[in-house]
Amino acid sequence: MPTLEFKGKQFVYSHHLSVPFRELRVEAAKSLPAQGRQPSLDDNLIIHGDNLEALKALLPTHAGKIDCIFIDPPYNTGNEGWCYNDNVRSPLMQEWLKKSANPVDKEDLERHDKWLCMMWPRLCLLTDLLSENGVIFITIDDNEQHHLRELLDELFGQDCHVASIVWQKRTSPESRKRLGAAHDIIHVYSRHPQSAQVAKLSLTAEQADGFSNPDNDPRGEWVSTDLTAQNIDPSKRKGQQYTITLPNGRKVDPPPGRCWSMLEPEYLTKKQEGRIWFGVNGDARPRIKTYLSESEGLSSWSWWPNEEVGHNQEAKKEIMQILGSDNPFDYPKPKRLLARIIALATTSDSIILDSFAGSGTTAHAVLAANQKDGGNRRFILVECEEYADTLTAERVRRVIDGYAFTGSQRQELYTEKITWSNFAKNHKQILLQVEHFEKKAAASFDKIKKEIKDGVLTVTGERRIEKKVPGLGGSFTFCTLGDAIAVESLLTGQGLPAFDALARYVFYTATGQSLAKVGKPSIDGLIGETELFRIHLIYRPDPVWLRSNEAALNAERVEAIASGRRSDKKRAIVFAVAKFMSQKELTRQRIEFCQLPYAVHRILGD
Repeated sequence: MPTLEFKGKQFVYSHHLSVPFRELRVEAAKSLPAQGRQPSLDDNLIIHGDNLEALKALLPTHAGKIDCIFIDPPYNTGNEGWCYNDNVRSPLMQEWLKKSANPVDKEDLERHDKWLCMMWPRLCLLTDLLSENGVIFITIDDNEQHHLRELLDELFGQDCHVASIVWQKRTSPESRKRLGAAHDIIHVYSRHPQSAQVAKLSLTAEQADGFSNPDNDPRGEWVSTDLTAQNIDPSKRKGQQYTITLPNGRKVDPPPGRCWSMLEPEYLTKKQEGRIWFGVNGDARPRIKTYLSESEGLSSWSWWPNEEVGHNQEAKKEIMQILGSDNPFDYPKPKRLLARIIALATTSDSIILDSFAGSGTTAHAVLAANQKDGGNRRFILVECEEYADTLTAERVRRVIDGYAFTGSQRQELYTEKITWSNFAKNHKQILLQVEHFEKKAAASFDKIKKEIKDGVLTVTGERRIEKKVPGLGGSFTFCTLGDAIAVESLLTGQGLPAFDALARYVFYTATGQSLAKVGKPSIDGLIGETELFRIHLIYRPDPVWLRSNEAALNAERVEAIASGRRSDKKRAIVFAVAKFMSQKELTRQRIEFCQLPYAVHRILGD
């Protein structure tokens, strides 16, 4: 497979491995916990800090657990003023960055190399955080989209490309250009595209207009679909080659080169249930009924027009309404765009990560989705800029609690593309849909406005807000990045990591899996287990205790580990600063001793 070469690649190729693990420090004063609770890492998270280090900090708790990742990285237009300053150890790399321009601008002939150096290690960590069936969405424009596609092909594999979505971000041509860009690209990848979490979208009235009920079926409206399938090798599908007798007595066989799509017993069952359609007169080739009430919806496609998912101007209005006009976001993403991604790639309890959080649209969309369907989705935002608290988190606070606003607030309730043919055929159904949304929203709005413009029917709710927009509810914990978890500190007693932080760190290094909940310190030191191992940590962040005999693996602890193992045959891995047991006895008890701090480096392969 072709690979993309760029300046600095050999130095950043494994840079994500050398990034230190940092502890996530809870900032209680900036958090917004649920009533009666304390801020917790189990809640929604907003992390202020370098996103490379933040992603590394998330590995011990979230490796392989993120169901949906959305990132909106710098587009590298030359006008954004972003800096590339990753602390890559290579002297050659450091010398290059020292001599080159920072921030990156249009005059920097190496700006594409820097952008790729910045993206590579972050994508490596995002890949580690993504669940087996998770999906990653990355927005980009023509400055880097071709480079990004090659980068993702190399990291994930070409077969893991799900789609490259065209999002219509503008509503009109750019007057300053003869041929201006109206779209961005959203590259979509997954570890296993065939089993990726990509749901179908709910049917609109236009999409449902083909459903009808000519035979008054009690199951409701339906469409008929072909009951045959391609049959390249007749010898392999003999059970699907049979004769069907129509209600009028005529006998039919599958057309040449095809077979029935189901075995005869299944066909007879569906016929008895009334799920087979033979035409109005009972003389047509059989077709299978698909009911509107049982429909899973329609697959999305790679063209997302702005009337469906919003545009940049809409996003600006959203932020100005919540935060006011004084904000630095030139090209924010609309909430409807994130709502589409969440509808496609999450379930009601998914975790969604945005490591270039910016204006916090992802969190807003997650909270709105939870309010809509009663879900328990969680978001994790990472923002490196100083406005992480004053703008990103502040938007989330206001969305949760409600925010001061005076004026008219509009909310799009329903849209439908209208043509004369589908209106003439389905005007009753369309008007019933409009009436349904009017009645549903009547209590929440002062006025319901309906209009048809440029072939699109739009139903909009308008309400006069005098004091406060109602909140969506929810909570979050605000975090910063603490000092690096340096196990060498155990030798000096300076800067010792907390028990929970070290527990998650050694569990991840030993198993490659994240530890969602840390076991409480006990005599056997059990902190968590996998299908193969039980991991134990004997530790206190106390230099006097670490130098005492209590910190060692002794006979009493070995007995507790053995008795706690019950009847399973999992191996026990014990992290401690010392042991008072022979290796022969530990081997007999299926215990592997890992001395702190040295064994961590042995496991990591440093």
